[in-house]
Amino acid sequence: MGVNNLVKKWIKARDRKPESEYEEAKRKFEMAMGQPFITIKLEIPVGFEKFSSEFLKLEKDYQFHEDVKDLIKKRLLLDSRLKKRT
Repeated sequence: MGVNNLVKKWIKARDRKPESEYEEAKRKFEMAMGQPFITIKLEIPVGFEKFSSEFLKLEKDYQFHEDVKDLIKKRLLLDSRLKKRT
């Protein structure tokens, strides 16, 4: 699907469709234009409620994002190795 078609679909989805469908069309457009990404809703772990301020700051913490990227790399490599064994 060409970029023009994606843009048109994204704009049309925004005008006429419910919010969730608009977000899905927007996500597809963004993925077509750049690298794939995931969005995860993380809740503060049970028992850590007293750290809510620190937890909320993680959203904009560059080092935290880098740590998560490293975790993802390790997980993908591990999954890849396990698939090769089977």
